Amino acid sequence: MPPRSRTPAPRAENAGPNLKPLFNDLVRLETELWDAVEDRLRAEHGITLPFFEFMQVIARTPGCRVHDIAAELSITVGGTSKIVDRIEAAGYCARQANPNDRRSSIVTLTAAGKRLLPRITATVDSELHARLGQKLSERSLAELAKILTRLRSGSRGPEAANKTAS
Repeated sequence: MPPRSRTPAPRAENAGPNLKPLFNDLVRLETELWDAVEDRLRAEHGITLPFFEFMQVIARTPGCRVHDIAAELSITVGGTSKIVDRIEAAGYCARQANPNDRRSSIVTLTAAGKRLLPRITATVDSELHARLGQKLSERSLAELAKILTRLRSGSRGPEAANKTAS
């Protein structure tokens, strides 16, 4: 009789729901939405979607630092800093010395950035309404938002889930 293997048997591929189609749909939807919104922003305002996302965070975060933007958007500090550099070069934000921490700076919108933000927000809202708001009821959109928030909280690990719960 051959010796028994000590390694566990591989899990059957059919154990549980097949999540690959859901994953594919989520990724493709994100890509299609991103491209559509960015195309509108480029055509109507000459900016990219990251400009919009960063400017929103800067506008609503008192004492905003590059680290705050990176944390909110789940991206690296290095990548965030490079995009802030581009937004600053375009004249839509400015960095100032952080009086509480000499290692960081405070990022604020300039007057031009404050004028642009409502216009680009209206463009993004319009595109999202056309692509999502006209396809799903308000109730379905609210439920989808809750589900996505729950999934994102769970995928970031226990420390992120604890921050979201508080």
